[in-house]
Amino acid sequence: MAGTKEIKRRIKSVKNTKKITKAMELVAASKMKRAVSSTVASRLYAGYSWEVLESIAKNVEEIIHPFFNERKDGRTLVILITSNRGLCGGYNSQIIKKTVQKLKEIGQDDKVDIITIGKKGDVAMRRINQKITAVFQEIPDVNISLSDIGLLSTLVMDEYKSVYKKVFMAYTDFYSALLQKPVIKQLLPISKEEIKETLKNLPEKVKKQKINYLFEGDFDFLLGSLAEKITKMQIYQMILESNASEQSARMIAMKNASDASGEMIDDLTLMFNKARQANITREISEISAGMVSVN
Repeated sequence: MAGTKEIKRRIKSVKNTKKITKAMELVAASKMKRAVSSTVASRLYAGYSWEVLESIAKNVEEIIHPFFNERKDGRTLVILITSNRGLCGGYNSQIIKKTVQKLKEIGQDDKVDIITIGKKGDVAMRRINQKITAVFQEIPDVNISLSDIGLLSTLVMDEYKSVYKKVFMAYTDFYSALLQKPVIKQLLPISKEEIKETLKNLPEKVKKQKINYLFEGDFDFLLGSLAEKITKMQIYQMILESNASEQSARMIAMKNASDASGEMIDDLTLMFNKARQANITREISEISAGMVSVN
């Protein structure tokens, strides 16, 4: 059994660790609250925009805009959203694992490009020698605005028109503080199936709302402008979902770490008391033996 001084040092060390994990838990909880509020608030707008796009997509056979039509030739782009920091449980590993599986399904690594958002995804993709087109690590983790993703969305849409035949987003969908699911969704070209699948998860008041839109002027120009705005909104929404998922995962991970530290402190305290009791018993025995020998 370890000595009482060593056990004391271990108890002090674990208590210091618990203070850190508890502080990180509180910070993550605060960030999660703001991230979830932003995510939920923007879902309704994203839902209405997809409802508009669904009405337009009914005539998709007549649309010649590249956002609605897939080219046979071209490269494939995968946008991977991870965090810049660790200590968030399985948040990064789950979406990275799903992305690697998707890359295997696509095949032909020389025809697949990666854009990473977050350091963890960048490190993981470089580890498997995957070609990385761009890296975005400066997107904030609180109060994310559309202007923060302006460069990313512009890059994706411009490159899609000239280089890529498909664009996928690998992100983590936020369901609750305890449940986040990694998802890979086709962003471009926009398909009826993706729109219908997205609309299934929207509030009932959005589903029930049916509006017949009347277009005046240059239909192709209007459609192109609308498609770009809605695509940018989808990128923004996926980043918000991932951010809320990251903060939730970090809060839960730090809470588990704090709870584990508390249990370890209890075990060490019990061990310390046993060691101290053994020392006292030994000292009493030595004193008693000494008195007997003197007599």
